[in-house]
Amino acid sequence: MRDVLLGHYPLGWIANPEYLLFTIGAALVTAMVARILHHLRTVFLVVDGLGLVAFTVIGCDVAMSIGMSPAIVVVAGMMTGVFGGLLRDVLCNEIPWVLRKELYATVSLLTGGLYVGLLWFQVTNEMAMLIAIGVGFLFRLLALRFHWRLPGFSGVGIRGLD
Repeated sequence: MRDVLLGHYPLGWIANPEYLLFTIGAALVTAMVARILHHLRTVFLVVDGLGLVAFTVIGCDVAMSIGMSPAIVVVAGMMTGVFGGLLRDVLCNEIPWVLRKELYATVSLLTGGLYVGLLWFQVTNEMAMLIAIGVGFLFRLLALRFHWRLPGFSGVGIRGLD
């Protein structure tokens, strides 16, 4: 999706079909394991948080490498980071984390923004990646630990919505 929107051809999964096979395999294994091992929820959330921020930074790096503007780089990173979890949740017949009040896409956006900001301050790419992944991961863990949520919109009190 990201590569199509950015006009980045050949598409990553076409140029490297092993990525597609790995992604499908990981999604299927996750779907099967998630139903069986409910007691490993904490481990699952930690690994998911790391995957979210790592793929966010990878997506940012791809968009940056083809010369996109900083805002597009951050959005492309968020799309990359969030899409894996979205696909996993749909395959598991769960409401995707990104559609809940959880800080999920927000963590991804902030991670991408930090990565771009670090590069703007001329931090090396490798160091910017490590810092952004580390800070983003910490933020996601803190959000899970302390139940940080985004405010919701109920529509109550608005004519025609209640």
